[in-house]
Amino acid sequence: MNRRLFLASAALAGLAACSTTSPGSMTGLAAPTPGLAALDLESAAAEAWIYGVMLIENANARWTTEAPTNTLLHAYELTTVDTQFVTTPNNDTLYSRAWIDLDAGPVTLHMPAAGKRYVSYAFMDMYGTNFAVLGTRTTGGGPRSVTLIGPRGASLDPLAIRSPTRWVWLLIRTLIDGEADRPAANAIQNAMRLDASPRPRAPKYATRDAKWDQYFASVQALLIENPPPFEDMIFFERVARLGLGPLGGFDAAKFSAAEIAQIEAGIAKGQAAVIGRRSGNVRNGWMYPRSNLGAFGQDYLFRAQVAVGGLAALIREEATYLRPVFTDGGFLWPSEKPWLLRFEKGDLPPVDAFWSLTAYERTDGGGFYFFNNPINRYAIGDRTPGLKYGADGSLEIYIQRNDPGGAKSSNWLPAPPSKPLVLSMRFYLPRAQLLDGLYTMPALVPG
Repeated sequence: MNRRLFLASAALAGLAACSTTSPGSMTGLAAPTPGLAALDLESAAAEAWIYGVMLIENANARWTTEAPTNTLLHAYELTTVDTQFVTTPNNDTLYSRAWIDLDAGPVTLHMPAAGKRYVSYAFMDMYGTNFAVLGTRTTGGGPRSVTLIGPRGASLDPLAIRSPTRWVWLLIRTLIDGEADRPAANAIQNAMRLDASPRPRAPKYATRDAKWDQYFASVQALLIENPPPFEDMIFFERVARLGLGPLGGFDAAKFSAAEIAQIEAGIAKGQAAVIGRRSGNVRNGWMYPRSNLGAFGQDYLFRAQVAVGGLAALIREEATYLRPVFTDGGFLWPSEKPWLLRFEKGDLPPVDAFWSLTAYERTDGGGFYFFNNPINRYAIGDRTPGLKYGADGSLEIYIQRNDPGGAKSSNWLPAPPSKPLVLSMRFYLPRAQLLDGLYTMPALVPG
């Protein structure tokens, strides 16, 4: 039994020992410890749905990955409408990815020399935490090798990286500077190597819009597969009436029709708090990310919002993401209207790598994805060929459905043909003034 399971087992044993079963409670479920804020069933279902959605989204990303477990899969071209596989994809870097199962022992990643080219190797656990980000910012552009071990693993390597969970999502971003640069970028991808023992593919789990019993049964299975941090124990005490726990306990058959109605109402509340929403500070019409992006801790609501609207987001020091907020407080902008983003001379984004503005449409499921457009342009930024600056040194970007025409065409970012517009501003390797809040993005205004 690994350390997480041992500590969780001890804590739950203590909880059961001091608990009693109250009249009318569900048979077999321990009453919460006195003094804790135990939730009613509806509230417990709401919080549990929020807690579990990152596990669910990661499990589905794992299932839809074409490559076998413990092998690298490379996308040799930039992501398009036809190849996007995760909400809010970027169109600046080539993706390489692998789902790693550490249950059979350590794996070794070999990172080739990249020189001055931006590359990042993000290691994420099943709870969405970037527990290591290697590459340009942290390990430089030279060749490196690193050993990765699981929660129960052992290694003689003093620099080995331990994953908090058995399953790890490795997502690699390699910058490409136009089509002419693709052979060189592809060569770096092909030199990447993952030394690991083959492992069976993980099973398929429910999606976030599944029925209540399927959803929570999948969350329960994923909790057992990837035990949560010990710091989450108070959460499981709060949702004890649902029966969900790190060692098991959820049983859909134990709930009456009235209780099922409460659970379904709770799930609806949880979904309303997550889908289409994001937490952060709004300044000049832009939402700046919270400091714990990609390292959520016990901020389950923010974690859930990122899982649905920005799965696999990097930590702020690696990449900072901003979104403009519409007048209603949401991220959905009318795509039938033209919009303008103007940077004054000397006020371009302060970055050490690159910046870009990406346009998405919001799908019916709540995700943000690329859409077909006349020029196949999904993002515009400091590396866009032909970008035109004003005589005064300013830069204007035109976000609209139709080509603005003339010299403005070079700076056109197409908007969705029918669905709402969602914009994402990315700063890779942001400088201190951006991280410290000293840089303010210009407001998005009508075009």
